[in-house]
Amino acid sequence: MSGNLEPKPRILEIEPYVGGLSDIKGHENVLKLSSNEAAIGPSPKALDAYKLYAGNLSRYPEGSARELRSTIGKVNNINIENIVCGAGSDELLQLICRAFSGPGDEVLFTEHSFLVYRIAALASGASPIAIPETNLCADVDKIINSISKSTRIIFLANPNNPTGSFLTRSELLRLWENIPKNVLLVVDTAYAEFVTHKDYDPAFKLVEKAENVVVTRTFSKAYALASLRVGWCYGSSQVIDVINRIRGPFNVSGAGMKASIAALLDSNHLSAAIELNSKWLEQFPREISGTGISCMPSVGNFILLKFPDDIEKNSKAAEKFLYSRGIILRNVESYGLSDCLRLTLGLDHEMETVALSLKEFMRS
Repeated sequence: MSGNLEPKPRILEIEPYVGGLSDIKGHENVLKLSSNEAAIGPSPKALDAYKLYAGNLSRYPEGSARELRSTIGKVNNINIENIVCGAGSDELLQLICRAFSGPGDEVLFTEHSFLVYRIAALASGASPIAIPETNLCADVDKIINSISKSTRIIFLANPNNPTGSFLTRSELLRLWENIPKNVLLVVDTAYAEFVTHKDYDPAFKLVEKAENVVVTRTFSKAYALASLRVGWCYGSSQVIDVINRIRGPFNVSGAGMKASIAALLDSNHLSAAIELNSKWLEQFPREISGTGISCMPSVGNFILLKFPDDIEKNSKAAEKFLYSRGIILRNVESYGLSDCLRLTLGLDHEMETVALSLKEFMRS
């Protein structure tokens, strides 16, 4: 960039985030299973609350999101004073980096984790450090051994997108016990609602015993409110105070808050979403068993599919074949997984269509 309009150091190292495709030329009704959107959609009660709010669009929303925080606190049995809401959990991840890292600092995350961690680190002027995984899962020892005097933040996606793996309760605790107290552990639990594994820990108790842990959550996934951009985080009073000082004064829309409250209170709809998801986490690998496609174990609402190292049967060939059928999965080459595609779990007929198409591709 020429002239005097130079951005902050490291900004131009950022590769802008590119989401999954939404359409395919020549196909009017595409089957989009590329963005980890909830299969059954939002709660009807959330939709009603959203519509009801329409008459208030000229008014600023309540700036502290107190009603939403109160509902989050009651549903999750956590202290509302230690909750901050944001425009999706993405905003909160960015704010955390702005507040706790800068030039000369290091921000750690695992090699196949959410791309926003790297973007947030660079935007704050810090150095992003990608730590190798073991069998597509965060490796506690590798994370601990990567900590240096310059480390300020560790991002841990638990469960991780796009691999679907997670750290157990004991592994998470061991990680925290070996982190210096001046390093912030950010546990991104965007897919927590989908997890039914008994060894999974949403990390709320860890937040309550540790000043240097913060948990982030979102309404974009299990609650199916992705378009409204609502997220929240839970942390120590010290961390929450800092985030509140730098967030925008009206950073969550009134419509978003009302819809999120209604979604939280509709436990039956959430249960239905989890039940459908659990069904296909178990069933889909059986559906394509024997095709030569590997399904990575997952606890989220997606499965990472690994394709053979064969020019006619690899992920690029599969992606092209699926496009010809009007089906979009997520290309995860930008995550360092060029031999894979990520499949968002959908409705019964959608999953059956994908399974049949993949079997046809592997036979062709």
